[in-house]
Amino acid sequence: MNNHAPLFPISAITASSNAPLRHDWQANEIIALFDMPFMDLVYSAAQVHRLYHDPNKVQLSQLISIKTGGCAEDCGYCSQSAKHQKTTGLSPTKLMEVARVIDSARKAKAGGATRYCMGAAWTSPKDRDMDAIVAMVEGVKALGMESCMTLGMLDDHQTERLADAGLDYYNHNIDTSEEFYGEIISTRSYQDRLDTLARVRAKGMNVCSGGIVGMGEKRSDRAGMLKTLANLPEHPQSVPINMLVAVPGTPLEHVAKLESFEFIRTIAVARIMMPRSEVRLSAGRGEMSEETQALCFLAGASSIFYGEQLLTTPNPKNNKDIALLNKLGLIPA
Repeated sequence: MNNHAPLFPISAITASSNAPLRHDWQANEIIALFDMPFMDLVYSAAQVHRLYHDPNKVQLSQLISIKTGGCAEDCGYCSQSAKHQKTTGLSPTKLMEVARVIDSARKAKAGGATRYCMGAAWTSPKDRDMDAIVAMVEGVKALGMESCMTLGMLDDHQTERLADAGLDYYNHNIDTSEEFYGEIISTRSYQDRLDTLARVRAKGMNVCSGGIVGMGEKRSDRAGMLKTLANLPEHPQSVPINMLVAVPGTPLEHVAKLESFEFIRTIAVARIMMPRSEVRLSAGRGEMSEETQALCFLAGASSIFYGEQLLTTPNPKNNKDIALLNKLGLIPA
């Protein structure tokens, strides 16, 4: 007899792809999912994944930093904060030229990426930069790729401009639970992030929002982060789950590394709670074994960041990723 049964049967989790999506998750239900025996949790998540996604396909996104460093925020994990530049040694750069960004996107497409994500280290974009940002979006879309931007907080006018340009996805991570948020960031509030997500949804763009695990948070904080995302009026279309990359010189440099099985559990719970979303295996893959990544795919990860560099941290080499996908019989979506 199973003495670790969840609060609700597995059959209720995987009943039907026609079942309505939930936006009323309670903390005790989410903790119950995290507490399931590992094999039961991964099996349940894999069943959900197969109801909504092709389990043998993985969506490939590529990320580029279009403006690096000099950010006024104090995010404890980030080397791009101006407050950490003296200890990280990161040199800030200006906004990249539009032609250079489009050329990079063209190379990403040739390498197999279908979505091109562009990130700028800003609290929020300045209006003087919006013409170049719009031109980047339009140029990426002209290549036949999906476009994604992460630029910090947006006001109504900036959101409208991005929507009019045809931006497919806007990324704005909530990072962690509301309760733990203040331990990581003090320069913008949790509500600021939710307000930007609301503006993006209201203009009809897809939301890309997830968080970072392994920052010293508790399991209840990982559950709280997923609760916030799943209980939004609409589930984010893309949910990146990042493992902290402890960058030397940042306040989180010496945080104890999160156990791989706990990371996989987070992927699995995200899949069960947001079954139609793309759950992206994001930062931290360079430090993960092939076996850990394979279990993440089994547990419901349906997307990865592809390419040898994320914003300022390394990613597995392209040929290494292709070799892993080939071993697992996975093909680009």
